[in-house]
Amino acid sequence: MKIAIRLASLAFALSATAAVHAHNVWLLPSSTVLSKGDWITVDAAVSNDLFFFNHTAMGLDNLVVTAPDGSTIKPENLHKGKLRSVFDLNLAQPGTYRVAVINDGAFARWKDKATGQQKRARGTADTIASQIPADAQEVEVTQNAGRIETFVTVGKPSTLKPSGKGLELVAAHPTDLVKGEKASFKLQIDGQPAKDLEVTITQGNTRYRDKVDELTVRTDADGQFAVTWPEAGMYWLEATGKDNKTSVAAAKERRLTYAATLEVMP
Repeated sequence: MKIAIRLASLAFALSATAAVHAHNVWLLPSSTVLSKGDWITVDAAVSNDLFFFNHTAMGLDNLVVTAPDGSTIKPENLHKGKLRSVFDLNLAQPGTYRVAVINDGAFARWKDKATGQQKRARGTADTIASQIPADAQEVEVTQNAGRIETFVTVGKPSTLKPSGKGLELVAAHPTDLVKGEKASFKLQIDGQPAKDLEVTITQGNTRYRDKVDELTVRTDADGQFAVTWPEAGMYWLEATGKDNKTSVAAAKERRLTYAATLEVMP
């Protein structure tokens, strides 16, 4: 499988909103490490600057919170404002939680037979076909599979089980990251190594820097890469790619996106 790398920011359907280009899409937990069970609050937004609410709120229709034992827990006090969405989590079980917004949609464009004009539509894998007229010409359909996530540990970290679907991060302890120390990760596509994929890591507070100062690394043949954290703080990790392994009948291309918020301790 040949993977082509896209260097632009995440671009995929966010719960019926238009695709987002040149913006950061992220989840930001109030805490990533808790000594015992407690509540946290998570912000979710699409922004011009990392971890600042200055563009639009993220949709939470596809939010999934997975507990250490593999069960799903229900977020509470969900609210979507103009610039951010927010929700609370009661994390009572010890171990590591995965908080993710998982999108699997499709984008179509075609030429209208009567007018010759270009038309576009967005939908889910199940609904996109119904939005395309039967007499549409030059139809192109693209599947968009995206995952935005963060991690929170209560007490002792536990092992996270990959879903085996789409582009995702495999990390032993994603909440045990320390300034100056090297951390190893792995990226997978449908459970297989994501080879030769470029990964971008950006520290937050880009609003107050003249330069974004991104770190870029590339996965090896096993999908592995390593990062030595230069400073403490919140970081945004992003990777994108595409292949032809679609699950939408009319789609010839699948665009894969991944983003995670990680906290590095002093």
